[in-house]
Amino acid sequence: MKKTILITLICCTFCLEAQEVAHVPHIGDSAFASVLTCGPGDEFYTSFGHSALRVCDPAQGIDIAYNYGTFDFDIPHFYWTFAKGNLNYSLCNYDFSMFKEEYTYEGRAVVEQRLKLTNQELNNLFIALETNALPQYRYYQYDFFRDNCATRVRDMVANSLCHRTLGTESASDTNLSYRNILYKSTEGNLLWWRFLVDITLGARCDHRCTNYEYMFSPIEMMMIMDTMTVSDTRQPLTEPAQLLIPETREHKANEVRPELVFAALFLVVLALSLRARRKRSSLRWLDVTLFSTAFIVSVVVVFLWFFTSHYCTKVNMNILWASPLFLYFAIRGGKSNRWVVAVQCLMLAAAMIMSVTAFFGGLLVQQINIALFWFALTLLTRLILMRGGSLSEEESNA
Repeated sequence: MKKTILITLICCTFCLEAQEVAHVPHIGDSAFASVLTCGPGDEFYTSFGHSALRVCDPAQGIDIAYNYGTFDFDIPHFYWTFAKGNLNYSLCNYDFSMFKEEYTYEGRAVVEQRLKLTNQELNNLFIALETNALPQYRYYQYDFFRDNCATRVRDMVANSLCHRTLGTESASDTNLSYRNILYKSTEGNLLWWRFLVDITLGARCDHRCTNYEYMFSPIEMMMIMDTMTVSDTRQPLTEPAQLLIPETREHKANEVRPELVFAALFLVVLALSLRARRKRSSLRWLDVTLFSTAFIVSVVVVFLWFFTSHYCTKVNMNILWASPLFLYFAIRGGKSNRWVVAVQCLMLAAAMIMSVTAFFGGLLVQQINIALFWFALTLLTRLILMRGGSLSEEESNA
């Protein structure tokens, strides 16, 4: 995949002279370019916001939005391609009025930050975008953290500059990881999506970001753009942000927190386990359900770690509690080898320690969702008690 998409050939280390490129006209003195930041939507994949670029030249009737966040649902084996991390996104360029209509209809806010570019830099950006929009160059392999709609906007602007570079005075926050930034977008009514994301994303998601890396998030990039300066004058890169479209969508009610649900599950399982032990009965159905669930999650974790191209799903420490060993326990039950049980108990304990440490502000390799502390404790309870329950039942049958 031509991931550079001719950007380096157009405007990378030096200022290009104005040139005719196919159908691309020369941008006039009254033209401007801006970064568009769209607020979150109702669906999970829109909850992180969106970024786009706008180039407008009123004198020539040019007003185009450039959107790097489009993909084709109709490609063969879409979901399998997406799961493998091989889905290609593309750049679409269309009339800015259509862009406004789309986000007005969805009730999502749109903020515009006009770029303080020279006329030559503006032409560099316009030529690069129009070239990038050609069928042979518009596709790129999407990566949520390193190559997405926001990072593409960031890089296109940076590469259009003539003999100067960008710098940031500060970020909107400090010492945050990719995961921390995701948490900002999932607070309140997307907690269960956050829970699922925490299961599938590995230790790479806990990398502490630089100011440059913060800009994978559209909302973070918008705030950092306010602090960006150009190297020659140290003047701001953008004009003050302007609200183009106010937010009108209705916000969903806050969800029940996953940790409360799993804490309740632990208490129920503990009560059932103690009752079964007192009555010398088995909870085989419960063990099969819990252990099979953990095994299925382990299959997902292993698949995303070893058999996909996703950068952020590698080195996933959720394998400590969602272990493939649980298939063995689901089949063997109380007849499980005591040493295998001991190994899995130690793995569950390690996952619980990581979860609690992360919850209180520390970090051991990877941040594990606190809700999984309760599920790991539930699994640990059944591993410890299942042998006693099953043996008691066998003794009573004898």
